[in-house]
Amino acid sequence: MSGWIWALLILLAFIIVMIILILITKLTITLSLYHGNDNDHFKVKLRAWFGLLRYTIDVPLVKLDDDGPNIVVEEKNIRGDENEPSSETESKKKITPKDFINSLNDTKEILTHVKELHKIIRRFLNKVKIDHIHWKTLFGTGDAASTGTMTGAIWGMKGSIIGLISGYMRLQSQPSIEVIPSFQKAIIQTHFSCIIQFRIGNAILVGFKILRYWRGGKADFKTKPLSRFSEEEQQSV
Repeated sequence: MSGWIWALLILLAFIIVMIILILITKLTITLSLYHGNDNDHFKVKLRAWFGLLRYTIDVPLVKLDDDGPNIVVEEKNIRGDENEPSSETESKKKITPKDFINSLNDTKEILTHVKELHKIIRRFLNKVKIDHIHWKTLFGTGDAASTGTMTGAIWGMKGSIIGLISGYMRLQSQPSIEVIPSFQKAIIQTHFSCIIQFRIGNAILVGFKILRYWRGGKADFKTKPLSRFSEEEQQSV
């Protein structure tokens, strides 16, 4: 064989190996959400290949806009280790009332199709592992009687949500759940964190299945990037 044929075969073998490697790669997602009165903080960490690939999405601030009825969200994206990032970008976004209404429209469209999508998504979630669930809430209304009543309701809500999660995903350990009543003052603070893990190949497969399903009758999405699905449908008609 000539040299270029060997080079082509080596390149083809390398591409196949890389595709297989990506498909079997486990993606680990660490979620952390904090809400304390007017202070909110949301962080997502993505990790793969034993930490060689890292990406962090940090949303440290959510506040009302001084110039209008909008919500301002500051977001920080970090590639690599948080302490020594290879690159870091910051952005500020405004969520307008129109954006909120469009989100409600998209939610309605998804719920309309959720019956058919349920089987596809559930098969994927059955392969997803979730671990280290910590959910701590400090709550008080300023009135002892109503605080006690609401504390019981919060316990019930958390139990229902954890039951729903364990019914769809593979729960790896016992969740740590706390609800601490504050009878002296009105306060609400909650912190939720967990670790989610799945193979990238399974996510790609379910993505293809969802795309194939939408072709049979896509929804009229208004927000990005979901609106791209509606635009593609219109162009294909």
